[in-house]
Parts: sequence; C-alpha cells; structure tokens
Amino acid sequence: MPVTDEFIDANRRYAEGFRKGALPLPPARKVAVVLCMDARIDPARALGLEEGDAHVIRNAGGRVSDAVRSLTISQTLLGTEEVVVIHHTDCGMLTFSDESIRAKLRKEREIDADALAFLPFTDLDASVRDDLAAYRTSPLVRHDVPVRGFVYDVKTGRLREVK
Repeated sequence: MPVTDEFIDANRRYAEGFRKGALPLPPARKVAVVLCMDARIDPARALGLEEGDAHVIRNAGGRVSDAVRSLTISQTLLGTEEVVVIHHTDCGMLTFSDESIRAKLRKEREIDADALAFLPFTDLDASVRDDLAAYRTSPLVRHDVPVRGFVYDVKTGRLREVK
C-alpha cells in the first residue's frame, strides 16, 4: 500500500475521535518556531506543544530566510509575540554545498538551479547565529519580541541555546 493511502487510513481513524475543531486561529502560546523539516524531530513532543499552541514553520535546515513570509503573517495577523529558531545535529544541510546540489540537478535531471540558494551550512552554531541575524535584519518581522536560537541534539532530544 502506498504511504499516502496509509495516511488516509490513519486520518480516518484520527478524525473519528477528533474533538479540537473549536480551537482559535491564533496560537495560544503566541510563539512561532522555525525548525528543520528533519523527520527525526517531533516538535510537539520535543517542545511540549499541543494543537493550537504554536506556529511551527518547517523547512530544510530551519532557515529563517525561507520562513520570513510565514513569520510575517504569524506576527502581523495572528499575534505571535516570540520566535524560536531551532537547527539540529546531524543535519543534512551540513552535507552539501550550493554548487554540489546544482551540479547534481544538472547531471541527473537536466535542471539549471543556479539562481536558487539552497542555504546549506558548514557550522551548526554559526548557522543559528546567521539565522538570528537574518531575522534581525528583515524589515518584515517584529523587532520588539524575544527571538532565541537553539540546536536540538537528535541523539539525546535536548536543546542547547546558541548565543
């Protein structure tokens, strides 16, 4: 059975007992989390979140520049008042460069992706600091709210703050 069909079956079972349809649109804890899409991280369990608590914005590497549009909407229209940026150990973004993925795309799929920045990094803590700086320099996001950065350890499940 294709995985998508498994999702449909799981969703049917989930919906049968679903009782959270009346949650308000704004997140209850007024926080937005920018986090890597890595499947080893379950933000709800790792951060103690329930449905309706937070906006969790996920992308490859948990990069702020990819999340600015969502953060702007979250803050401007939905009232978030805090931002957390989380990168993680053993991240795939540490394993390639823009040029290596562009070359792979050219060779394997005949695609020219030279204009796209894939935003890989070579230093985990530096990438968090870079994303905090990207947040601070964006004119679209709020600068009167707390913004903190962390590294999640995929082996231990612990967060470590990056200053």
